[in-house]
Amino acid sequence: MLTLLLLLAGSAATGCGGRATTHHKPGTSHEQASGSVGTLLTTEDGSGHRLREVPADGAPQVQLAARPDSEDGWNLQLTVNNFRFTPDSAGGAALPGAGHAHLELDGRKLARLYGPWFHLPAAQVPEGAHTLTVRLYADDHTAWAVSGKPVEAATQLTATTTAPGGSGGHGHGGTPQPQPSPEPQPPGRTVTIAVRDGKVSPAPARTELKRGERVALRVTSDRADTLHVHGYDKELALPAGQEATLTLTADRTGLFEVETHESGLVLTQLLVR
Repeated sequence: MLTLLLLLAGSAATGCGGRATTHHKPGTSHEQASGSVGTLLTTEDGSGHRLREVPADGAPQVQLAARPDSEDGWNLQLTVNNFRFTPDSAGGAALPGAGHAHLELDGRKLARLYGPWFHLPAAQVPEGAHTLTVRLYADDHTAWAVSGKPVEAATQLTATTTAPGGSGGHGHGGTPQPQPSPEPQPPGRTVTIAVRDGKVSPAPARTELKRGERVALRVTSDRADTLHVHGYDKELALPAGQEATLTLTADRTGLFEVETHESGLVLTQLLVR
């Protein structure tokens, strides 16, 4: 009888799911999977994510710098302290000094960042002066905070339109130089997907591609969300009820999932050979 009680106690301590995992199981929320680091506040960051308060001593820190790219847009650099990017455990429990970042333009989310560098295309920045903000988040999507304020950094960005005969799109000031017409790019593959009432149409399947082939993901969602291509670290905002297109070159071989962040739906899998 004593042996049986000890076995039952050990089973209750370890749980029925075996070893612990940093990823939440289907059907559980990010909050349910969150760890006990810091204090989970009732206040939010302005985009629906609750704040996770930690002491100022040893708290994550971030700085943001934007440098014009010689061909297009800007190259952004995040300098972090007491923090590491953990793309493999996104959606898991909040661990000290770990997670990812969100990039916002004038308060509108552009992308989720899993590393210190990000290229911001000029096409995503309207003409004029803007505020670019990065904010640090835990793996469970709560925002790291100190003294009730999110851990974030901001910089100013000004986009200008080049004159006719220039490079086109947005520039960074200066005299536009004549440029030859770009060579037309092959259209490649187009995958059209619709998300409605939490269902994906057509049903998720594998899209087979050859290495170097271009693919355009055309997605329409009935609710605002974010498209993410794992392995390629590509993201695209999905406005509610509007078609959005993400185009990439499949220059890596392997199997890569395409999913939505907020609803957690797998849209397709890219099989690149």
